[in-house]
Amino acid sequence: MSVAFVPDWLRGKAEVNQETIQRLLEENDQLIRCIVEYQNKGRANECVQYQHVLHRNLIYLATIADASPTSTAKSME
Repeated sequence: MSVAFVPDWLRGKAEVNQETIQRLLEENDQLIRCIVEYQNKGRANECVQYQHVLHRNLIYLATIADASPTSTAKSME
């Protein structure tokens, strides 16, 4: 199960660290591989569940990125 599926009572309390982010990135890699495999086999309907999980993971990662300090933006100025 995806690490992005967090029960309501735990939301906002989990510590986001590099390990969690790395696990999500690795999971996304595997999800993309599964989606491509199913599409190549002509089984697009089976892709939908994996696409939903991938979408949730990407939204979660984007939320983390938006909430993090913008140190890279400052260094580019």
